[in-house]
Amino acid sequence: MPAIHVTPLSRLHETVEACAASHVVTLINPATPVQRPAAIAPERHLFIGVNDIVDPLDGHILPADAHVEQLLAFARAWDQQAPMVIHCWAGVSRSTAAAFITVCALRPERDEAATARLLRELSPSATPNAKLVRIADDLLGRGGRMADAVAAIGRGADCFENTPFRFPLD
Repeated sequence: MPAIHVTPLSRLHETVEACAASHVVTLINPATPVQRPAAIAPERHLFIGVNDIVDPLDGHILPADAHVEQLLAFARAWDQQAPMVIHCWAGVSRSTAAAFITVCALRPERDEAATARLLRELSPSATPNAKLVRIADDLLGRGGRMADAVAAIGRGADCFENTPFRFPLD
């Protein structure tokens, strides 16, 4: 069964190995060094250099349409035969937003609110980046339902970094 695994950077390699992932998405500050796991071919690793912010901030990269378009194209090209791992620095905000976006894009029939509630059940610390979700909501023509769903689950529990978790597509 296809799934997305979400993890912080500190547990990227062990997560890829444990789930035998074929694809990795990195959403992290552009200057942060990330070593691609050896099992992941370069063309199966998407690096999106973006800061975890929701409003413009000098010296930082605000999530933009182009970032979400890259994510959507990469996710749609994924054959779903092996898991995809999505990570950011802490596995809390950018990566949970990207996982939610990916599930919504690949399973358009799924209810956004139910998908967000499942995300919260799977990860009490998940706090999806609202800017990334709003952009995806617009690009996917969801009429605000994705943004509303993420707002409804609210901020997750405080943590230093999230515990890796599996987000099923089906």
